[in-house]
Amino acid sequence: MAERSTAAVDVADNSGDKPLTAQADQSTADGVVKNREQDTDSDEAQGSGGAERPGKASPPELHSGHKLARRYRLEECVTRLDGFSSWRAVDEKLRRAVGVHILPADHTRARSVLAAARSSALLGDPRFVQVLDAVEENDLVYVVHEWLPDATELTALLAAGPLEPHDAYQMASQIASAMAAAHREGLAHLRLNPNAVLRTSSGQWRIRGLAVNAALRGVTTDTPQRTDTEAIGALLYAALTQRWPYENDAYGLSGLPKDIGLIAPDQVRAGVHRGLSELSMRALVNDGATASRHEAACTTPEELVKAIGEMPRIRPPEPAFTAPPEYQRTTYQQGTYGRPSPHPGVTQQVATPPPPLQSRTGKALKWAVSALLIAALGLGSWQLADALMDQGQSEDPNQTQTTDDGDKNSTAPKPVTTLKIEDAAEYYPDGKPQHPDDAKLTYDSDSSTYWRSYSFDDGPVLAPFKKGVGIVYDLGSEQSVSAASIGLRYGGGYTAASLYAADSLSSSAPLTSMTKIADAKTSGQELKISAKTPAKTRYVLVWITAAPYAPGDQYSDSGFKQAITDVKFTG
Repeated sequence: MAERSTAAVDVADNSGDKPLTAQADQSTADGVVKNREQDTDSDEAQGSGGAERPGKASPPELHSGHKLARRYRLEECVTRLDGFSSWRAVDEKLRRAVGVHILPADHTRARSVLAAARSSALLGDPRFVQVLDAVEENDLVYVVHEWLPDATELTALLAAGPLEPHDAYQMASQIASAMAAAHREGLAHLRLNPNAVLRTSSGQWRIRGLAVNAALRGVTTDTPQRTDTEAIGALLYAALTQRWPYENDAYGLSGLPKDIGLIAPDQVRAGVHRGLSELSMRALVNDGATASRHEAACTTPEELVKAIGEMPRIRPPEPAFTAPPEYQRTTYQQGTYGRPSPHPGVTQQVATPPPPLQSRTGKALKWAVSALLIAALGLGSWQLADALMDQGQSEDPNQTQTTDDGDKNSTAPKPVTTLKIEDAAEYYPDGKPQHPDDAKLTYDSDSSTYWRSYSFDDGPVLAPFKKGVGIVYDLGSEQSVSAASIGLRYGGGYTAASLYAADSLSSSAPLTSMTKIADAKTSGQELKISAKTPAKTRYVLVWITAAPYAPGDQYSDSGFKQAITDVKFTG
């Protein structure tokens, strides 16, 4: 079973040596490549004369847990490419996920990357993934960018099929408008492909890596507007046909058949919106008018925005409504409702209902109720007389009845006391910690903060790869521990945990040297562990041996994992 780190970052797509024809990496919804190994890339400029080759500087030796500016904690390296690396990290100051690109300060592209990042940050357009920081420090240059946990990249959307005409129209319109605004400020993308386009949960389209992605790979061109316009046309073509508009396969899409040239989307797939098909061809064919349609080509994002504005608006599909079930008549209808209406002019005689309870059934019901009342009165009188007789026999004037709250046979429960937690430390006897700096977040009275484990490929039982994960708590002095309440972040499946009486906060003590207090498991988000006999101890270990499967989020990949918050001990 392999252990996966709770990490990730941003861009890692590779292009080939033709415009927009690169072989795409397999990416997550946040643009994280699945390949954890070192990548290689022979990147060429899209529509230009080539890419600058990196210098001899080697990528810095960084590791998970390393902090930049004592703030950005690196979580997982997702790309090592041409002397730079990309990471998913955590901004510990603002407690949010971010992406970081890192390269040596003496790298031949370091100056251009810094300049591109700072220019992109100054744009401040919310349609682009924002650059948050660009710094040169300790012989490193690093760019920190925004992280979108709710976004899905176009590569993943197209893997499921072509987009609906309204969705494709919205994508082309929003991407073209954003790029037109960027070019007015002198900024180009030059790496605009399905990996760089994201759709948020609210349906908005956003662009990742403006200027920075090209600078990282040394991509330049003499015609930036034409390059980005052609890229938008390729995106629209792929959205309509689920095909890449070149001969080579790329981004998980099949290319066009060889030796037939570029054909319109409505000739590749039936049912394609004709107006969108023409629009994609006008953006792609930049050498002049499209032969089959005789429309003027669009060579800049501004011209493409104008062409989109001249199209008839494409409305979203009508929502499908389920027809209500047919009315079912019942046997309890009163009056004439649901009955055939009488002929006009004919007076219908309505039968007079009998007086209440005068029917045969009503009379029987009255007699039954009367008999029950008489029987109840007789039984009640007999029980009352019997109780009075027993009370008279038990009273003795020479006997005094006393009440003793300290009676040994009393069943009153003892008061429950919540024990104060003074300190905590992660317990990892195998020398492989999870997140030791977050142990104190499990008892800070804030349910939004927590300590979390890594994600594991197999489960729910973590053994044999890892015997368990846990935290040791210091109660300040020896206490009588009888129960624990542990808040969990992930439900489903089941979580199994045990309480142990430990001798210290140290991880060097083996589990076999501790005394087991109790264990329990749950499929919910709160685990309660109660001991048959309270244990006297100062240090208590919460030891998790099984965890449920949970999907990925902004901090961790999908897998078997658990996070702890709001731990309370009682005695």
